[in-house]
Amino acid sequence: MARVCQITGKTRMIGNNVSHSKRRTKREFAPNLRTKKFWSEEEQRFITLKVSCRGMKTIYKNGLAVTLEEARKKGLIDIV
Repeated sequence: MARVCQITGKTRMIGNNVSHSKRRTKREFAPNLRTKKFWSEEEQRFITLKVSCRGMKTIYKNGLAVTLEEARKKGLIDIV
């Protein structure tokens, strides 16, 4: 699962580079991903996730345990 946010499920998008003369060539818009460690208070350990900045904001807002449970239900992660 390269270049996929483990919390929000964001992936790359395909688009066009458009030159001044309006010629179009394919390009990729990559999500803003970071590999980050989060401290899990329930498990007393660090959990490493590949998350987008929007995913980090979601974790800070809702809490790590709730966000991980929602991501498990969506099938984005399989952390036990």
